[in-house]
Amino acid sequence: MDLPAVRTFVAVADAGQFQAAAAALAVTQQAVSKRVAGLEKALGVRLFTRTARGARLTVDGQAFLPHARDLLRAEERAAASVRPGRRALRVDVIGRRLAPAGLLSGFHREHPGTELDVVTLFDAEAALTAVRSGTIDASFRALTLPERRLPEGIEAVRVYDEPVQLLAGPAHEFAGARAVAPAQLAGHRIWMPGLVAGTEWAAYYEALAAAFGISIEATGPDFGTEPLLDTLAGSPTLATFVGEQTRLIWPADDDLRRIAVRGPTPVYPHSLIWRRDNPHPALTALRDHLAAARSGDRGDAGTWTPAWAW
Repeated sequence: MDLPAVRTFVAVADAGQFQAAAAALAVTQQAVSKRVAGLEKALGVRLFTRTARGARLTVDGQAFLPHARDLLRAEERAAASVRPGRRALRVDVIGRRLAPAGLLSGFHREHPGTELDVVTLFDAEAALTAVRSGTIDASFRALTLPERRLPEGIEAVRVYDEPVQLLAGPAHEFAGARAVAPAQLAGHRIWMPGLVAGTEWAAYYEALAAAFGISIEATGPDFGTEPLLDTLAGSPTLATFVGEQTRLIWPADDDLRRIAVRGPTPVYPHSLIWRRDNPHPALTALRDHLAAARSGDRGDAGTWTPAWAW
């Protein structure tokens, strides 16, 4: 459909006169008449009845008017969806219960007028592909690639080191401990059925296990978070690792315990990745927000992270 003709039709309907519509659109009255005539021909109906006092909508014109307004609103939304500063900033947070979602939520609290489109992609490879293609503006990821191997035009910076905790049921040996050292976990069963070979989080926990002699089991079907929590609640031997900021909810009678891991503290290295040529102003604001928060964090003293972490 000819959108300039639709816009002209709406202008005439609002003004009630072809001459007034021409003035509003900054075109000649002849151009307005030509556009409306072309639209009427395309639709096969008369939209206006010309009178001495101007133009009056026909029954077909009255039926078409709300749809014409919808078309113009859809045109504006389509243009805004790709206009930097007008469209929502699209950010991948891995999972809505995880620390990156909390970081993005904190940014939104400080910038409530910023529109966000929050997505959850699978792994770093998918995220890098989406950032490079422009499908998303940014992604929070642990990057196992060295900087020189990032795709051309992609930038990344480490924005948050998240302490890892032990999660165990009330009958577990460490249930009453306020903290455990990584070396103390050697010989204990750490069960993480959500580890997927080849992902960045699997690479992180493989490095953690190797560094401290910990055995991590990824066997068995992954039925999701709730079944995992139920199993831990009733087990005296099983425990798992979770991020300090991972949001978990369980029934009160499960009595699960989140136990700090210290000496050193393993931290999961979240980085933000984006395209160097992305002009979205909200992306700059997000990076500034994360940089300010990073400058006030606990630093690297007494922590451990894999050698590949940025």
